Amino acid sequence: MWKFIVRRLLITMPQVLLLSVLVFLMAQMMPGDALSGQIDPNIDPAAIEAQREKLGLNNPWYVQYVDWVGSALHGDLGQSFRHKMPVTDLIGQRLANTFWLAVATLILTYLIAIPLGITSGRYNDTLRDQLITGYTYIGFATPLFIFALVSLWVFGFKLEWFPTGGSVAPGLEPGTFPYIVSKLQHLLLPALSMALITTVNTVQYLRSEIIDTKQKDFIITARAKGAPESRVYNRHILRNSLLPLAAFLGFEITGLIGGTIFVETIYSYPGMGLLFMDSIALRDYSVVTSVVLLLGVVSILGVLLSDIILSIVDPRIRIK
Repeated sequence: MWKFIVRRLLITMPQVLLLSVLVFLMAQMMPGDALSGQIDPNIDPAAIEAQREKLGLNNPWYVQYVDWVGSALHGDLGQSFRHKMPVTDLIGQRLANTFWLAVATLILTYLIAIPLGITSGRYNDTLRDQLITGYTYIGFATPLFIFALVSLWVFGFKLEWFPTGGSVAPGLEPGTFPYIVSKLQHLLLPALSMALITTVNTVQYLRSEIIDTKQKDFIITARAKGAPESRVYNRHILRNSLLPLAAFLGFEITGLIGGTIFVETIYSYPGMGLLFMDSIALRDYSVVTSVVLLLGVVSILGVLLSDIILSIVDPRIRIK
């Protein structure tokens, strides 16, 4: 087991390194540089050039890359010209909102997907299965940003059941009960919008696992021995079908990254996704590169987590 984890970690490290190089090179290809949005264009061009030389922006890209990585390893991701604060502090503020949005989405996803997947798989080819499968087909065909916009319009503006922007009502004292309730109210609709779409993959996967497990030889043998159907289903079919679902956790985390960018922008939810979109529009290069790098690392770690969980659930895939 430990050999497998070590090998996967050794594979992950070059991936993170390659990701950092690609992110840096893409930032270099963007118009302007990290100084473009910070200096008044009316200043003497010679003074601007002197400042650019002082900051090392005229150095070859590989020199700038080494300096950037070295600063990042020491917790210095640069300065945001828009927010007038270190990028590390800015990301720290927004990361908490995105984290809780992702956690709430995962919880809602599994609360919805597991009962639907179990029902669809156990009673396949029945009316219940057809209704659930129809829902998953609609979910596959519906873009997340369209569904989020419709949910915001219906439940936020028309019915006024949920707030339509922000992460908490202004003027509330952090840590108080009204503050926590307001946080949950602002969190629920964005999380539910993502969960109802991301659920469809889990439902289909669990349904297929249950249907496939029902046809295994050991299930046929258990029934031939006269085991009660409830015991066959609960102790053999359901247990063996749910275990591989644990490996889906890492892939769900990876899939949430793209979803949060759309949902946070639509709901004006102040997280990493909204910060990323705003920084692109304002050419806040330090923030853009840092956010892309962080989200990319989270994606890589999500895949690593899936591999580790799957190796625990199914030892056959471990690398010897």
